[in-house]
Amino acid sequence: MVEVPSSLNLLGQSSEELRTLAQSMGEPAYRGSQIYHSIYSERRFDLANFTSLPAAFRKRLAEAATIELPGIVRRHVSTDGTVRYVLGLTANTRGQKAATVETVFMPEESRQTICISSQAGCAVDCRFCLTATLGLVRNLTAGEIIGQVLVALVDNAVILKPQTNIVLMGQGEPLLNYEPVMAAIRILLDPEALVISPKHATLSTSGILPGIERMAHEKVRPKLAISLNASTNEQRSQIMPINRKYPIETLIETCMRYPLRPWEHITFEYVLLGGFNDSADDARRVARLVANLRAKVNLIPWNPGDLPYHKPDAKRIEEFRRALADKGARAFIRYSRGQDVMAACGQLALLDRLPSAP
Repeated sequence: MVEVPSSLNLLGQSSEELRTLAQSMGEPAYRGSQIYHSIYSERRFDLANFTSLPAAFRKRLAEAATIELPGIVRRHVSTDGTVRYVLGLTANTRGQKAATVETVFMPEESRQTICISSQAGCAVDCRFCLTATLGLVRNLTAGEIIGQVLVALVDNAVILKPQTNIVLMGQGEPLLNYEPVMAAIRILLDPEALVISPKHATLSTSGILPGIERMAHEKVRPKLAISLNASTNEQRSQIMPINRKYPIETLIETCMRYPLRPWEHITFEYVLLGGFNDSADDARRVARLVANLRAKVNLIPWNPGDLPYHKPDAKRIEEFRRALADKGARAFIRYSRGQDVMAACGQLALLDRLPSAP
């Protein structure tokens, strides 16, 4: 039998939901706004410290609800300062079982970037990604998604820079857990909550077209990144089975219709697998695919793991980038951080050992 908590976790509740909760407990609605402010702006997680609330209400609230962040099970600190967190999630009121998930904190000179998960494990089964070996364990709630950000911010409070970037590029396919992901995004980007700019939030998808089309109509949304990783359908279907359902030409057509904001572009992520998708011909085909889009291509050399791939050498990577640039495509090489602690793109599989040699 799955253990279900008896109290409501306030983490992940919107301002309106908390206002409704306050009213249901016989309090004015603005008490809910005070709770919202205390959790997200003041980052208080003990109801006893919510001094803006009357003591009697705090007591009743504590009997019915809690503020439960994911627990830090392990920290893995890279030589480059990146921290990979293994976080424990408890059973929740949805009847979902306890699970473990990963979050990555990357400090930089003028900002920090937090890579968060939307699911425990993943069902998309990209063949070059270690997370796929876990399968899908379960979806995360909005509170569990936001909780990852709060844990990373609180744990690194003494070194925080003014700007925080959020990337939904951890475990899971965000658009297959749409409602909780968008509920979390609304709070993360709320000027009255976590105050993260939409310009500093990115959602990466394998190309779930109904989710992309749905996100296009969201009033509050992150930037869109698409994991492309191949230049033909035959090639992409070998490493990304989702391509059989949503092939490249349909994906590009959907991107053509996507309503970009004036400052925005679509990012195409392209993991370079040595000897598979890294030829100059591949680059030219990719350039043709993105030619009519306001887009950029991030080239990501494959990160080591126990899978039958290897990264191309530096010369071949640069030749690929130059071939794209020669065709007018904006292309950038992105070397992942935290490889030595299995924190890089495609490495999040709850591993506690160093990667094998490529």
